[in-house]
Amino acid sequence: MQPAALRHASAGAHYPQRLARSVELLRQAAAEHAGAVVQASSLGVEDMVLTDLIQRHGLDIRVATLDTGALHLETLELIARVRRHYGIDVEVLQPSQEAVVAFVGRHGPDAMYRSVELRKACCAVRKLEPLGRMLDGRRAWITGLRREQSAQREGVVEREVGADGRVKFSPLASWSLGEVWHYVAEHGVPYNPLHDRFYPSIGCAPCTRAVSVGEDQRAGRWWWELDGAKECGLHPEGRHVVGAKA
Repeated sequence: MQPAALRHASAGAHYPQRLARSVELLRQAAAEHAGAVVQASSLGVEDMVLTDLIQRHGLDIRVATLDTGALHLETLELIARVRRHYGIDVEVLQPSQEAVVAFVGRHGPDAMYRSVELRKACCAVRKLEPLGRMLDGRRAWITGLRREQSAQREGVVEREVGADGRVKFSPLASWSLGEVWHYVAEHGVPYNPLHDRFYPSIGCAPCTRAVSVGEDQRAGRWWWELDGAKECGLHPEGRHVVGAKA
């Protein structure tokens, strides 16, 4: 099977400028919010690029992720690989086991397939609550969002302030998929092997499938739902934009 980097890597004319801008944004985040900024990593390829940039440039930004209790084995193994590769601690937050047991007991293990409301309720238990704990006490966070990922993300900006006053940085907002994979190939960045098996976007195991040629990059997320916003609530609309869309 051809590695994802060989299928996708392509550095366009704007790549050097976009790379420099991403490093600049990460430096700003570390300087402006010293000791109070975290990379909320999904462990997808975009977040692996950000982790590499943070470590390569010695920035004071913690790396954290969510173990929802329903991740692929490959995703869990990647956490250990990141720790070994960079020699860093990765903060791992899990949902309340009592809340998970209560949700499954009330709605069953396949609740996410029965309605959008139940699927979002499952995401709230497994993702939103532990994310809240991850961000507690932090003034800023880093995400791997890109405009190209989906129609719902076309408006992603590099820097914005949430309703709670916390600043969200998306340093790869303008990057293409080809540029992401070019960086991975150029720097030997570790990544989830599911990407090689046509999983461009990876979430919980019951909610993620491989995509076919020509499908949207997030088509494998909650694929049984009708077309619409394929989001879990981690990145809600509505914010104050700081600076212009770049």
